[in-house]
Amino acid sequence: MGERFQTAGPWIPAAFLLAFLVIPILALVLRGAGAEAIRTALGSQVVREALALSLVTSLATVFLAVSFGLPLAYLLSRRDFRGKALVESMVDLPLVLPPVVAGVALLVAFGRTGLAGQLLDVMGVRIGFNTAAVVMAQTFVATPFFVRSARAGFTSVSRHLENASKTLGVSPFGTFLRITLPLSAPSLLAGMAMAWARALGEFGATIMFAGNLAGKTRTLPLAILTSMEEDLDAALTVSLLLLAVSFGVLVAFHLVGSRGGADAAARY
Repeated sequence: MGERFQTAGPWIPAAFLLAFLVIPILALVLRGAGAEAIRTALGSQVVREALALSLVTSLATVFLAVSFGLPLAYLLSRRDFRGKALVESMVDLPLVLPPVVAGVALLVAFGRTGLAGQLLDVMGVRIGFNTAAVVMAQTFVATPFFVRSARAGFTSVSRHLENASKTLGVSPFGTFLRITLPLSAPSLLAGMAMAWARALGEFGATIMFAGNLAGKTRTLPLAILTSMEEDLDAALTVSLLLLAVSFGVLVAFHLVGSRGGADAAARY
């Protein structure tokens, strides 16, 4: 009896947690699914514009996160320097910062009368309440997900393999491309997936810094808010659409990441 309880023990809280996570998603699918409802939602200009804007801005966010986050993640995984703990804390801060606070911070920094916004305004550059503000809000809250995952991936790569490559005359950059990058690919892809999903679902920072302007700053999460005020069924359908897109991309990234990791392991 005791052995049976010890064996089944971990499954009990795990089952409760899984049920807690699955039931809301299942309820959304059952309530929002329907061919006619989906066709109606996709036929709405507001939904189409929000979907297109969400895809464009979230992909731009992933590009920025990788372009600027990859060097930072490599630096944090390979170098020790004064103030490193502070840098890591600043990178991780958006993970625990309420999105609304992040939006207010961006507004007072880059808004027309903000700290940096005043200088930009003199130069004729206005960021707040336009599409660029959407990308900035998404980048602010999503990039830490990529940096954390990439840093963990780089840290897991054996230094012995990198040193062996260098002793064979391969340049540091060549070693990074041939050894470090392929072996850390699963973590990089996972980080990209998490950053993309976070950007796609971003709401609080976006509405504070970019507003809710149709065709300009209204992403899918903001379209859900707008639909809730008029038609609950439409909001449910748009929510289901966002869920399907996010889930599909996450599955694709995980499949590609697993295959990439297996291929890299086979090579080395």
